[in-house]
Amino acid sequence: MDPAGPDPDVRESLERLLLGGPRRLTRLEVAAAAGMPPERTQRLWRALGFPDVADDDPAFTLADVGALATVSALIDSGFVEPGTEASIARATGQALSRLADWQTDLLAAALLRQGRDAGGPVDVVAAAETLLPLLARTQDYVWRRHLAANVDRLMSADAPGDRRELAVGFADLVGYTSRSRGMGGRELGAMVEAFEATATEVIARQRGRVVKTVGDGVLYTAVSAVDAVEIGLTLPGAWEAEDRPPLRVGVAYGPVLTRLGDVYSPVVNLASRLTSLARPGTLLADRVLAGHLRGLRQYRVRPLKRVSVRGYDHLQPWLVRRRPPGEEDNALESMLDEMADDVLAGDAEDDVRDDREDDAGNPHDG
Repeated sequence: MDPAGPDPDVRESLERLLLGGPRRLTRLEVAAAAGMPPERTQRLWRALGFPDVADDDPAFTLADVGALATVSALIDSGFVEPGTEASIARATGQALSRLADWQTDLLAAALLRQGRDAGGPVDVVAAAETLLPLLARTQDYVWRRHLAANVDRLMSADAPGDRRELAVGFADLVGYTSRSRGMGGRELGAMVEAFEATATEVIARQRGRVVKTVGDGVLYTAVSAVDAVEIGLTLPGAWEAEDRPPLRVGVAYGPVLTRLGDVYSPVVNLASRLTSLARPGTLLADRVLAGHLRGLRQYRVRPLKRVSVRGYDHLQPWLVRRRPPGEEDNALESMLDEMADDVLAGDAEDDVRDDREDDAGNPHDG
């Protein structure tokens, strides 16, 4: 890149390449050409994550008219309900905004590298023309594979629709806030990238799904309680290193509403609360998930002291550990197993929420 500033001709060429043509239409002209009310186009524009533009600002292209026509076609097809179009735009915008940020950094790094190798400025437009089709094909492939995986999960689910029985896990880095204050931007970015890479690999390997990452944590789901626990037990060890903050995990099981790629349920909050109670390097589970694990020889499942946390007056955490290979039961472990069975057979007071709380299911509210 030229340190003196961007060349206007280069900028215009890039915009034409990215936007499918020159900016020459105003918001009102786009709405009229697409046959949509201006208020509706503005609502969709904001939902996608873009700031308002003046009514007389020629900020749009013919491709924007085509995009609005596509939205109308989706609604007319019955695939998208009229009342959900803004929600779909919001979810799409949030996902692709993050992807675009990463791809912009990728392009900038490639241009700097090419400039160093060539000993001078590079043709930015030519580089973008080469890179964009490759990125588009890669995105299309990954999107189709994820769509196929989700269809497979949907077809194999016991209950069709958005509400399903799932295990929800939440893992976060202990002391992330205080530790990140002393880091430079590059060091912090490298740690976050390493954490997301480790979490994504472990979760995918054990047939889970990453719902979202939030810098210091990752929210995931799994159809199987055992898969969710294996993820939670594997993650802290896979992440552990001398220069990294430790990881803790909470997992709960129950009915979950899946919508626009996210998950909503008291189960999500419960996983978050359990995570906040877990010691570094450990996994805590709720009563329902503990019941799925009791009787499986590969795990030790132990009830801990009841606690009161936001949203729950008498929460019963369950510590889950792997049974060491070859370890035989002894009198103490047999007694602890019996105690665990007695607690599971008792009243389910630990799952009763405090009626004073009206928590909608956000796992990152503290």
